[in-house]
Amino acid sequence: MISQTIFLGMLGPWQIVLIVLVVVLLFGGRKIPELMRGLGSGIKEFKDATKEDEKLEGGSNESKS
Repeated sequence: MISQTIFLGMLGPWQIVLIVLVVVLLFGGRKIPELMRGLGSGIKEFKDATKEDEKLEGGSNESKS
């Protein structure tokens, strides 16, 4: 946790602009929406799978003696 806040604290506005610029140069402006759509659908599938897994585990819980 602390290392994350230290790392995020070191990023200023100019560093973020530079990172965004590099990403745009690498992937191009037209490719980025496709990448984000793919990322969003992947996250949605992951959430659906975890919800389905929780339902399966919740229905089959048996008290152990």
